[in-house]
Amino acid sequence: MTVTGTDITADLIRDLLREQHPDLAERPLKLGALGWDNQVWRLGDDLAVRLPWATGSADALLRKEHAWLPVLAEGLPLPVPVPQRLGEPSARFPRPWLVTTWVPGEPADRAPATRPEEAADALAAFLTAFHRPAPERAPAGRDRGGRLSDFTKALTGSLAWAAGLGLVEHPDTVRAIWEDAVAAPGWTGPRLWLHGDLHPANILTTDGTFSGVIDFGDLFAGDPAYDLAAAWILLPDGAQDRFHAAYRPTPAPATLRRARGWAILRALAGLRIGHAGEEGRPGGKPTWGPPGRASLRRLTDSAHP
Repeated sequence: MTVTGTDITADLIRDLLREQHPDLAERPLKLGALGWDNQVWRLGDDLAVRLPWATGSADALLRKEHAWLPVLAEGLPLPVPVPQRLGEPSARFPRPWLVTTWVPGEPADRAPATRPEEAADALAAFLTAFHRPAPERAPAGRDRGGRLSDFTKALTGSLAWAAGLGLVEHPDTVRAIWEDAVAAPGWTGPRLWLHGDLHPANILTTDGTFSGVIDFGDLFAGDPAYDLAAAWILLPDGAQDRFHAAYRPTPAPATLRRARGWAILRALAGLRIGHAGEEGRPGGKPTWGPPGRASLRRLTDSAHP
């Protein structure tokens, strides 16, 4: 995590708006969130400004969202931050930035879904609508997607680390789930649009169910199993079967096996980021630990009903 050398303040953002989008410059401005790649500032009641601040790759991710998300957002059953304006690099701020719609709600790492049926239905409806065939020029994943077997070394290291700290109750079961996922037949259907980063901080809740999906910087096309892993990461206990029944087309058994493998990787990453946050290290987020532990418990419990 490398913080940009430019201090991002309300005054800076207002100056950028005056230079490039003056009709928006006098709206109320308030810091909304410090994300992994971007800062998000609320602009009035219905807009937001997203500026890259902590990773060098954020510029390309913002441009990708600006290019693809306005079309993909049409017809989705949950609100998403639709790009409205693109800010170009300038002397004041040497990186691109976006004005998007504002999506209300609380991140699920701070306010998890508590209404299992409603949350399962909402997530299934969103992914059913989003997972549409992608064109040939659609982007590939950024170190994600592809063959699960390519991630076995990373899985081995993360599992050993987590087990050594006592963060995984049944490491042998976790390993068995992974091996079964790697052995599953691969995806033979068309490349589908995927969100690519459905962790608890990127989905919003209101009144116990999902109310919005944010941060499409890792948008790519590929195997839907990558996104379907979210059933174990985001949903409350007991909601996974309802999600699988509601998602269309009904996932094949091999797809669910691969999805469990991606969920294992996602959960272990959450443990690592959560542990770093508990120790106060840069890039750590203590709110990621509990969802990671809960996800692994759901996965291991489903392996031994």
